[in-house]
Amino acid sequence: MKTLIVIPARYASIRYPGKLLVDLAGSGGVAKTVIQRSWEAAKSVRGIDRVVVATDDARIRDTAEGFGAEVVMTSSTCVNGTERCAEAHAALGDGYDVVINLQGDAPLTPHWFVEALVDDLISDDGAAMATPVLQCDGRSLNGFMDDRKAGRVGGTTAVFDAAKYALYFSKEVVPYTTASFADNDPTPVYHHVGVYAYRASALRNYLTWPEGPLERLEGLEQLRFLENGHRIKCVKVQSRGHQFWELNNPSDVGRVETMLRENQME
Repeated sequence: MKTLIVIPARYASIRYPGKLLVDLAGSGGVAKTVIQRSWEAAKSVRGIDRVVVATDDARIRDTAEGFGAEVVMTSSTCVNGTERCAEAHAALGDGYDVVINLQGDAPLTPHWFVEALVDDLISDDGAAMATPVLQCDGRSLNGFMDDRKAGRVGGTTAVFDAAKYALYFSKEVVPYTTASFADNDPTPVYHHVGVYAYRASALRNYLTWPEGPLERLEGLEQLRFLENGHRIKCVKVQSRGHQFWELNNPSDVGRVETMLRENQME
């Protein structure tokens, strides 16, 4: 099956405009933009036929082409990354079986997360798409709780059924728990990692569905699939000691740079 990674990249983020062009220093002190680090993460995934950056912004295009990325220009009317992936896939001739959305603000995404997604999607005919979930340790969960206490919108959590099909995704911490956890303790909360593998047919259908009320309230594009009765396979992945966080707010820069050093990423 032919696979394509699209990195949707917009400049006008509501919470953090221009974040994809922010420099992040790695373990060797070398600074690279967020979008370059996300592209490098995508290029490290095995078994992928093509990687492109999809944007509507000339600043991101010029930066991405400057470090060697292939860029597809998409319209400014795309309301989320999934729509941008669908538009990019169509612009490339609609010729891929699986399209992966690796978000431009997730440079810490390990290659094995994406490889597991593709494998699970191909083997499960009942799933329209697949997405990874990572069991939070106490450190991660406390990070979520600190964000919420400070009024910041941080990462996303997921709940799923016994067959690993998603029940819901939220920017709140779900399921609710009053327990306290040490940094290395396992918790009942799963961090939704913002990567998606879509069947090409499901991605095409996405553009025909209107935005639903849950998607509108949460600001989570994947809820459109659930609101239209399509299954999302949640793929449990292992961190293997690799720290993960998205760049959601300006306050995340230091956190992500610390994790780059911990992960020994140059």
